Amino acid sequence: MRMMRAIKQGQWAILLWPYLLTTSIPLDCRDEQGGLSRCPSISQEKLLDRVIQHAELIYRVSEESCSLFEEMFIPFPLQLQRNQAGYPCITKALPIPSSKSEIQQISDKWLLHSVLMLVQSWIEPLVYLQTTLNRYDGVPDMLLNKTKWVSDKLMSLEQGVVVLIKKMLDEGLMTTTYSEQGLFQDDGQPEMLEYVMRDYTLLSCFKKDAHKMEILLKLLKCRQNDIHSCA
Repeated sequence: MRMMRAIKQGQWAILLWPYLLTTSIPLDCRDEQGGLSRCPSISQEKLLDRVIQHAELIYRVSEESCSLFEEMFIPFPLQLQRNQAGYPCITKALPIPSSKSEIQQISDKWLLHSVLMLVQSWIEPLVYLQTTLNRYDGVPDMLLNKTKWVSDKLMSLEQGVVVLIKKMLDEGLMTTTYSEQGLFQDDGQPEMLEYVMRDYTLLSCFKKDAHKMEILLKLLKCRQNDIHSCA
């Protein structure tokens, strides 16, 4: 059994390496003093391209993380019950357009602010996830590395989106007013199954929102290129 698990972990490692080693599109906007002085020197077009590619990578690795967690810890009957577990996505209350028609109707300004709201709302939960995964017996290092990688890249994505907003809209920062207090409140010592289903929902919801970030950014790119058939 241990040998089979090691083989599976090795297979996932091979799949993930291309993403973990992708450093050809850095998006670290902060200088040595912590200010956002690096990305402003990049053209708006190139910065948008880098932000999009960061979002693409984040979505791909989040998808792999969710699948690996599911394979390791979620029996199939529990997969079917996930939507009935009472754990709504933490960004459900955010005013993010969801339907295709809503997305098409919003302005470029709201596209960017929607992405920023999603990014900022997930930074703390992903840090929280790093601590909860340590409760598991036999959690593979590959899963820990993936979630840590996504968490770090999400903060870089936030920096890039903030600078992009300043470049395109000439505006200051926008912060979210959404509170994740309900997710992080101390609820005693829940059963292990409670932790597992909560973390599974967290990963599943983040995968969904990461895909939405990617879609919104690509729509913005489409609009910037004066393509009238953007969908």
